[in-house]
Amino acid sequence: MRHVQFGRTGLRVSPLCLGTMTFGFQCDQDESFAILDTAFEAGISFLDAADVYPNGHSGELAGDTERIIGRWLAASPGRRGDVILASKFMGRMGRNPWDGGASRKHILDAIDASLERLQTDYLDLYQIHFWDDRTPIDETLGALDDVVRAGKVRYVGCSNYAGWQLARAIGRSEARGIVRYDSVQPRYNLLFRNPERDLFPLCEHDDIAVIPYNPLAGGFLTGKHKSVDELTAGGRFEHGTQAERYRERYWHDDMFAVVEQMKPLAEAAGISMAQMAMAWMLANPTVTAPIVGASKPSQLADAIAAVENPIDPDLKAELDDLTLHYRVVDADR
Repeated sequence: MRHVQFGRTGLRVSPLCLGTMTFGFQCDQDESFAILDTAFEAGISFLDAADVYPNGHSGELAGDTERIIGRWLAASPGRRGDVILASKFMGRMGRNPWDGGASRKHILDAIDASLERLQTDYLDLYQIHFWDDRTPIDETLGALDDVVRAGKVRYVGCSNYAGWQLARAIGRSEARGIVRYDSVQPRYNLLFRNPERDLFPLCEHDDIAVIPYNPLAGGFLTGKHKSVDELTAGGRFEHGTQAERYRERYWHDDMFAVVEQMKPLAEAAGISMAQMAMAWMLANPTVTAPIVGASKPSQLADAIAAVENPIDPDLKAELDDLTLHYRVVDADR
């Protein structure tokens, strides 16, 4: 699999990033190992986690995803050097009020805890999971600068930042001459194109790597869901604490309608809905590496096929026109 430049840095990464938030909740350790093996064998060497993962639990499983990845790395000596390993911090990891957020205390505690769970002495990419309006951005960036200088982290990034938040952070980094966010991880797909309005232009201007999550809208863009009145069993729309959030995002009549309009386009192109949605995203030059998640190894096939078979420009234009409304939808959707 070819590799792509990671923003302004000299780092090169695989054009797909394996999202691991299913590990330890939707997938047990054996299934998680099988997904990791399949991805690695296909050339997906960029892995993304978070200290609070797996997604969907009620707090009791926090850290289990990193532990599973750590065991997978440890099972094959030398494998650590063959992957680009990313994780995130900010979520609540304990009962104390300082066991979360973006304070200096929590960052210094969180990086050491993640490294221990992942059984490694450094992360290639360390990301703040959400904007923290309770902590001065200078405190957060200063602590991240320290962990980079200590050799525990190679690059830093952010996730779920609005354009103005990322611009503010970059400005403070430049003013102080310290580490800056070299990547951003936004929610982005055919049914949620808001980042195109201001975040993506900023990333193009400042050469920031974009690693979008939710490229298939939690499986909604596979076309497997039938109607707003018929909840499909299993998956993110029905499973765990994440289900309500995913239904709020995508479980709407207008989104079912547009997915129905996409189905003949995929059929005419001779590809699956999932491959079409991934190929559409990969054709965006602002996107560095979409994050693809899975609850079983076979679900990676469409994303891999999308890398190997770029979308036809005419099909991309049709999808752009069909989903143009989702560039301007309310941000809560």
